Amino acid sequence: MEPHRTAVFAGDEAPPGSRWLNGGEEVDSTTDRTRFEVPLYTVAEAARIVAVPPSTLAAWAKGYSRRFAGRATVTGDPVVTCVPTDRHADPCVPFVGLAEALVLSALRRSEVPLQRIRPALAHLQREIGLDHALASRRLYTDGAELLFDYGESHADTPDGAGVRTLVVVRSGQRVFADVVHDYLRRIEYGADGYASLIHLPAYGHAEVVADPSRSFGAPIFERGGARVDDVLQRFWTGESLDELSAEFGVPADQLEDVLRVASRRAA
Repeated sequence: MEPHRTAVFAGDEAPPGSRWLNGGEEVDSTTDRTRFEVPLYTVAEAARIVAVPPSTLAAWAKGYSRRFAGRATVTGDPVVTCVPTDRHADPCVPFVGLAEALVLSALRRSEVPLQRIRPALAHLQREIGLDHALASRRLYTDGAELLFDYGESHADTPDGAGVRTLVVVRSGQRVFADVVHDYLRRIEYGADGYASLIHLPAYGHAEVVADPSRSFGAPIFERGGARVDDVLQRFWTGESLDELSAEFGVPADQLEDVLRVASRRAA
């Protein structure tokens, strides 16, 4: 009897129940695609989660066009996945867009202007050969090497110089600089090779995650799964940290950490 053969497709071409290729890795197309398609966050919510100004996140998600007197208009295409919506304040960023924004926030913290590395990001996406490359496991495993090569081949340009600051050589290996690596290691990946859970970087002690399969992607305590906003609301209505710790099973020092971050944002 002829052995069963499973058709292999490329990315989004895969019909349900088939298999598809993600950077050479064969995975089931039945993997949860809601991470790519369901808008979970408004621009303001996504900005708060990855700790960037809302105007910055809006430019990443929707692109921008800036006009200056006596100079050519400066434009930038979107670099974060955003689902079209009818109203400005509606959620538009799916989970995969949140992961992309987290990576971009790491690059922003490296103090390299995004316009300096936009060409390198486009090159990275072409070389990795995937949509949503910033949210893929291959960025973590292969991205430093690809960006290093891009920087070397464009060494005489400002873009190449900017990219080279993102990558360092350690023990003969090309790896991301610490500020970028620290953010990338916070992402867990699903069987399809794309981000499936994010350990949020805003907190020093609290173990807070964004998980699209729980609480509609809202930040939750990893231990117990309570929504951070729900716990904070209870505290602000008069319950003590000891009471909340006992009820939700979250250590008091983690609650204090979350409260510090929330107070800092409100200031």
